[in-house]
Amino acid sequence: MKQEDWTVIDKPYDLRERLLLYACLIVRVSQYLHTRGPIAVTLSQQLLRSGTSAGANYEEADDGSSPRDKLAKRKIVLRELKESAFRLRVLRMSGILGEAHDPVIAETSELVKIVATLIRKTQADR
Repeated sequence: MKQEDWTVIDKPYDLRERLLLYACLIVRVSQYLHTRGPIAVTLSQQLLRSGTSAGANYEEADDGSSPRDKLAKRKIVLRELKESAFRLRVLRMSGILGEAHDPVIAETSELVKIVATLIRKTQADR
């Protein structure tokens, strides 16, 4: 059985692009989880929703909304990323995901920090 590489090698500077790549990574994790039993399938569906909606909400926030709406959407992005981080940690701690998936968890944590910083800067500029 071929070992899947979960490392995010090329991290684009553009957050929109990075969230797109992250969503694709979450899709791959979800596909993997579907081979790991019924509990993993349930958690994968929840992870798939939160992990892909982060990018979709960022796209929506970045498309010429009012500053207030943009901030609200970015807060949704942060909430979805935090939810994804939680689910990934549950999957890791329960043994459904292994050490090979740690780069996915690390990328999620990095994105949480980036979006949280973006929100703080946006609020400071108001």
